[in-house]
Amino acid sequence: MNRSRMMFVGAAFVLTFAVSAPAQTQSATSGDWTPELLSDGQPNITGMWNNSRAIFTPLELPEELAGKQLSSEELQARAEARGQGRIASSEWRGHEDSRGVGGYGFYWFDWYWETPDDIGQPALIVDPPSGRIPERTANARESVSMNLAELHDAAENMESGDRCISRGVLGMMMPTEYNNGTLILQSPGYVTIHSEMIHNVRIIPIGGSHADNKVKQWEGDPRGRWEGNTLVVESTNFKAVKNMRGPTAGTRSRQSEKQYVVERFTLVGPDEMRYSVTMNDDDTYTAPWTAAFPFNRDDDYLQFEYACHEGNYSVPNALGGARVEESQGR
Repeated sequence: MNRSRMMFVGAAFVLTFAVSAPAQTQSATSGDWTPELLSDGQPNITGMWNNSRAIFTPLELPEELAGKQLSSEELQARAEARGQGRIASSEWRGHEDSRGVGGYGFYWFDWYWETPDDIGQPALIVDPPSGRIPERTANARESVSMNLAELHDAAENMESGDRCISRGVLGMMMPTEYNNGTLILQSPGYVTIHSEMIHNVRIIPIGGSHADNKVKQWEGDPRGRWEGNTLVVESTNFKAVKNMRGPTAGTRSRQSEKQYVVERFTLVGPDEMRYSVTMNDDDTYTAPWTAAFPFNRDDDYLQFEYACHEGNYSVPNALGGARVEESQGR
């Protein structure tokens, strides 16, 4: 929110996804806020949104907080401590104390610029009540373990995000270290979500049936509907991917064809939208789970170009390094 950025959006994109004109503006009445409606009746969620407030809240509930109710002051204190902890853990301490080659400069990360702010909950996972992601199935554990063992045997084994293909729905929508800007555009009968990370675009028809089950896609086949101020998006027909980003960068996961994702975008005010994502995949998880957090309107935020393939040496360097290790018998 605090950075000046540059957005690269081609003319064809703007023309293709022209925004519907507002049909009317409905003002708030005695505590009951009503959003502006577009010409096709959709509540107006067009604009730039950002979920970087949520980066100071952990994905899963810390074990020491199980069964406890925290005050807003306690939640804020934990958010501030998490922000300071990220900076401290990333500080360069010399080669002797380094855990690796390090990452980018601090100024690339949202947690460096943002003021830590609690979001009214101790974890992003809100279901199950434990605040923890359910265990993976035995099949999924074996699959992920095998993939890690063969990670650099071939480019196809590497994470799809590292290959600049897709981070999947979770990778597009969950808060991450940087590039949390999400552009939403609406045209009659459609909602388009443009993620800053890898610049994936999801075009979501409002209504209609899913594509034939034989059609598999990296981010699934989404269909949306409006329930009052809530856009509900159900996605099916996912392509099986053996190495895809999970709900966080450090979570190794996969994507199965059984995956069924339900997202809810609920307008709670002119500048805030409550987002939730429910993951149903009984081939990967032993139970469904849901994460929820806010998106805030951020009209000053401009998306950077994400030139993922340009100068992307991670794939050839990782594979080349693995071949060197093999030649040395390691």
